Amino acid sequence: YFGTYLGALLYTDRASLLFTREGLNIVRPLMTGGATSMYCGSAAPPPAWLKSDYGIDLDTFAQETIDELSIAPLPADLRGEASTRIAEAAASIGLEWQPQPKFMSPARSPNFDCGAHCMLGCRCRAKWSANEYLDEAVAAGCQLLTQAKVERVLIENGCAAGVQGTLAGGIPLEVRAEVVVLAAGGIGSPLILQNSGLREAGHGLAMDSTVMVYGVSEFEGIGHEPPMTYGYEDLESGYMLSTLIDPWLLYPLITALKGLRYPLTWPRWNRTLGVMIKVTDEVAGQIFAEHDISKPITERDQARFDRAIEVSRRILVRAGCAPDTIFVTPIRGTHPSATVRIGEMLDQDLQTRVRNLYVCDASTFPRALGRPTVLTIISLAKRLSKHLLTNVLSETPAERHAIQTEVGKEKTTW
Repeated sequence: YFGTYLGALLYTDRASLLFTREGLNIVRPLMTGGATSMYCGSAAPPPAWLKSDYGIDLDTFAQETIDELSIAPLPADLRGEASTRIAEAAASIGLEWQPQPKFMSPARSPNFDCGAHCMLGCRCRAKWSANEYLDEAVAAGCQLLTQAKVERVLIENGCAAGVQGTLAGGIPLEVRAEVVVLAAGGIGSPLILQNSGLREAGHGLAMDSTVMVYGVSEFEGIGHEPPMTYGYEDLESGYMLSTLIDPWLLYPLITALKGLRYPLTWPRWNRTLGVMIKVTDEVAGQIFAEHDISKPITERDQARFDRAIEVSRRILVRAGCAPDTIFVTPIRGTHPSATVRIGEMLDQDLQTRVRNLYVCDASTFPRALGRPTVLTIISLAKRLSKHLLTNVLSETPAERHAIQTEVGKEKTTW
């Protein structure tokens, strides 16, 4: 079912019907590869403030990944005529959209076929996903347990000692380990930490909150073109724009959340142009439980949306859309993140206050990125791997025992 509409429902939390208390829709893939199994394949460099404000330099790791995975914009002839028209319309009002770097190599596919359905999962194999890293790890001798749910970290004498959870059918699972790295995502990792006694996890989160602005033109729309082939960032105003539309069968479901008359625009999907707005939102709200999440839109967030929506309307009109066809979708949460923040719950090495318990995913971000997150997460993972290999796993058993003994003497309350 991978790459189909049915698969998109089967592989996501609550069949893609996960909502915050405020009504933000969150699509949360629960499968190997995580969000990279259902993303748009877009890449952006780690933000400069990670280095300047938090002392975390990811430049070398990001460039290594770019070279390793051949991250680059698609060739001009594959970026899409309608998408290019949107970028040219933006340029006409002084906004220089750039070709978006992609985790996508058409040469890998015997039949490159990319469109809005890319978000359901890549069936033509042109798009990279983290499953490729998993395949390499298994080939190197790692054991992969699927359909497993980790519920808590085992903590003994102030040190991580493994994890507990369940396998399919509710079979108890316990894995012992001297080092634990959580990578369950912006929602999953804080829930595991909460269950492990680190109650402050999940207090505040970012979402890179997103809307689509749609308009209908006389030309063919962007639905059959690769998603997000062009992008634009306004760092001062706190938003990103790109070319994007919801997949054909999901379009009426998403637009119905705005009102019953909006799915009536579905027959015009083939002529619809879309501009995605992603704002760098403020950390707010809380993860109370697995399906109980609060993420309010703050005044600053709304002001950023208002500014970006006005710009997007101008672009779509310039691109040939009739002004009376333009509308904005409800806000959705696309990148649950900043729930186990560096500088608060984590040190520069991504370690919690529990020795040898690390976190490495979007939950570690100190604040919203407001841009594609995958390259930053990979870079953090490479940096953490280097730290573990150099400074942690190189310790002898005697050294580790001595450290654990000293930690165990400390008065710690969980």
